Amino acid sequence: MEQTAEHAQLQSPDRLAHVYTEITSDLAFSQSHFPNSRITIYLNQLASSLHNEIYSNKREKWSRMITFWTQELPDVMWDARRLLLASAVVFLVSVLIGVVSTVGDAEFPRLLLGDDYLDMTLENIRKGTPMAVYDSEAEPTMFLGITLNNIQVSFNIFISGLLTSFFPGFMLMQNGMMIGVFDTFFFKQGLLTEALLATMLHGTLELSAIVVAGAAGFAIGNGWLFPGTLSRMESFRRGAKRGMKIVVGTVPVFILAGFIESFVTRHTDIGDVFRITVILLSAAFVVFYYIVLPYKRNGKRKI
Repeated sequence: MEQTAEHAQLQSPDRLAHVYTEITSDLAFSQSHFPNSRITIYLNQLASSLHNEIYSNKREKWSRMITFWTQELPDVMWDARRLLLASAVVFLVSVLIGVVSTVGDAEFPRLLLGDDYLDMTLENIRKGTPMAVYDSEAEPTMFLGITLNNIQVSFNIFISGLLTSFFPGFMLMQNGMMIGVFDTFFFKQGLLTEALLATMLHGTLELSAIVVAGAAGFAIGNGWLFPGTLSRMESFRRGAKRGMKIVVGTVPVFILAGFIESFVTRHTDIGDVFRITVILLSAAFVVFYYIVLPYKRNGKRKI
């Protein structure tokens, strides 16, 4: 069966179907009687390998676009739930480091955010428009620039997994520290509430998507660092495929976040109730789509 899977392209369809049926039968038995055994993991990986070969040239229907978002991606997120947790922990710890560093060193924000940005922000605060940076460009231009930049950042985090899982973690740390420094800087200016209400309008989606992209980077990094019972190349291939699905899933989130940042965030006079409502709805979507839905679809299956 291993030889058949390894040379699947040279096998007849009948042979592949027969071996696949045999393996899935054994896998079902193993999952029922030995759910935590390594043999179950081994059979599942072998069955998945054959499944991919059998259906690799299958013509996709337009409905795949729907099932990808409603079924496939949530299932991938369930399999990557530990990676998502690790990504969130790295990001939150980095935010805390940024907070502590700014509290301990008043010059630290200049080191991380740059003199030009800090000086511009201080000038805006003196003018009574602390969030004027979001009103510095025309909406369409800002939307295009921010969205493309955020998507590029997420793919950079994913691709950095080629250099081991350390590098996605490092990029998450950079982004997390910037958030911690930014919010603490505004706290020192007595404007934390205004800063949070403005930035989290889009930041709830944007930062959540960056954390999800971190999970994609960890997927590809762990794929070749920890191959388990698979060959290193096969483990890397699967990790890269899973990570690619995850990072592609962040694109619509970044588009929506970019739209909010460009067309809504700049209007600081729209009222706190509206802003809080948008933030809560964004948070509810993130929790439901990346945590609740994957659990509902897969939580009861045997691991």
